[in-house]
Amino acid sequence: MHGATIRRAPGRGRPGDGLWTETPRLPLLVFTADCLPIAIARANGSRPGIAALHVGWRGLLAGIIERAASRLGGTLAGAIGPGIGPCCYEVGEDVAEPYKERFGTGIFRDGRLDLWSAAEQALRAAGVDDVHRTDLCSCCNPDLFFSHRRDAGVTGRQGMIACVT
Repeated sequence: MHGATIRRAPGRGRPGDGLWTETPRLPLLVFTADCLPIAIARANGSRPGIAALHVGWRGLLAGIIERAASRLGGTLAGAIGPGIGPCCYEVGEDVAEPYKERFGTGIFRDGRLDLWSAAEQALRAAGVDDVHRTDLCSCCNPDLFFSHRRDAGVTGRQGMIACVT
């Protein structure tokens, strides 16, 4: 949907860009093709919990990361998977301006948006202290990833699975 809707799993058949659960062994799956797959896990050893998110520019601005972090609470860890990088993510001023306002002017250079860094900033601001990034560009790596932008919309999708064990 490219928004900030998160559903408690199981959420099959209901639209949204994220799922979260506290149920052990219930796998969560999100698909991406340039947007960022992001996992957030409750890491404080209390009740387990995890969220799997499909994070594009709209959802990030709309607060999908903050919503997921608030649903989980506690000490959180996050991982940002492969997605379109600042090397390839050309955007117009209509997208760049709200990003510069929220994340600082360094988030946008030479007409390109650094979605990876914006997502990391949002994770940290939401209380996710332990953040891991892959920094692999889906657009630059056709042997590894599908890319909606590179392939003009005719492409497959990557899947990210997250699960509480």
